[in-house]
Amino acid sequence: MSKSKPVLSSSIGKKLIMSLTGLFLCTFLIVHLIGNLQLFKDDAGLAFNKYAYFMTHFTPIKVVSYLLYASVIIHVIYAIVISLKNKAARPIGYASYDGSANSKWNSRNMGILGTVILVFLATHMSNFWWKYHNDQTPYIEYRTDLSNGATTHQEIQASDFHDYSVVVENGVEIVKARDLYKQVDFAFKNVALVALYVIAMAALAFHLIHGFQSAFQTVGFNHKRYIGLVQFIGVWVFGVVIPILFAAMPLYFYFR
Repeated sequence: MSKSKPVLSSSIGKKLIMSLTGLFLCTFLIVHLIGNLQLFKDDAGLAFNKYAYFMTHFTPIKVVSYLLYASVIIHVIYAIVISLKNKAARPIGYASYDGSANSKWNSRNMGILGTVILVFLATHMSNFWWKYHNDQTPYIEYRTDLSNGATTHQEIQASDFHDYSVVVENGVEIVKARDLYKQVDFAFKNVALVALYVIAMAALAFHLIHGFQSAFQTVGFNHKRYIGLVQFIGVWVFGVVIPILFAAMPLYFYFR
């Protein structure tokens, strides 16, 4: 009498986990993009630094962040497992196989695209997440006159900074924060880092054009009524708009 294979350990189960974690990461991309668009504001980083503090100290967001880290790890592990299994199952000596005739380039190279994205993530985390969480960024003070909205700013020494704070004194709002904005500005003066980001966003575009639609197909959301909408969102939102906006950020700081 044969034992049934647990669903999550089966090939379908592994693809389902890949799909669900991938869709969760797509949701995060939207939220992260909205927050990072604050970088384009001409306010010396005030809005962006407020956003950075909120994202790292608001408890529900911190919980979601841990889920995000877990999703990235699970997504990568299952991608490797599935890729190795597919490679092992491929007939040896099948020299006449023409992959381009059976699938698109990005679907055949998801592993390569994913590797580029993984290298980007490691670089991104070390340049910004790590330095922000380990007090390796400058500190800044903003003073906003509440009567007219005029804001001035100045860098402050570590000895003058104890923690993020917002106080109002004599009609002036005083904000002290870690200046992640300045760290972003400094990092993106490095042409090699800018090039890596642009290449990574191109890889992300191709990865998502295939992955977004494939994820919905895996979870069974592929009815002809709405598959056109899924394809549109996958190509134009996640494959074009989001990667272009993310790539525009390092280019903006490098060329300004």
